Amino acid sequence: QVQLVESGGGLVQPGGSLRLSCVASGIDASLYELGWYRQAPGKQRELVASIDQDGDTDYADAVNGRFTISRDDTENTVYLLMDSVKPEDTAVYYCNAHIGGLFLWGQGTQVTVSS
Repeated sequence: QVQLVESGGGLVQPGGSLRLSCVASGIDASLYELGWYRQAPGKQRELVASIDQDGDTDYADAVNGRFTISRDDTENTVYLLMDSVKPEDTAVYYCNAHIGGLFLWGQGTQVTVSS
């Protein structure tokens, strides 16, 4: 069964850090481009960061310099390290894996940035 399972979300204070993890099962994640998306209430889902099979990364302007995406293909896992978080980073964060026209999604993990 193909599955992406996120973890690591929660409540964090502004300026703090959080690390999200996403473990893929049922696929060889090394073949996929992996990414993190987020969706805030009332807004569309947006790309936060992506990492391709060669380890090249891309970031949304809003998080560039604060978030770091990485992958461990031996563990079929992709990470998102969130530093210097802001209240506007509050959203449900979704893990994504895609290859060709196939897109796989996790169930999402809530991140709330608040004092």
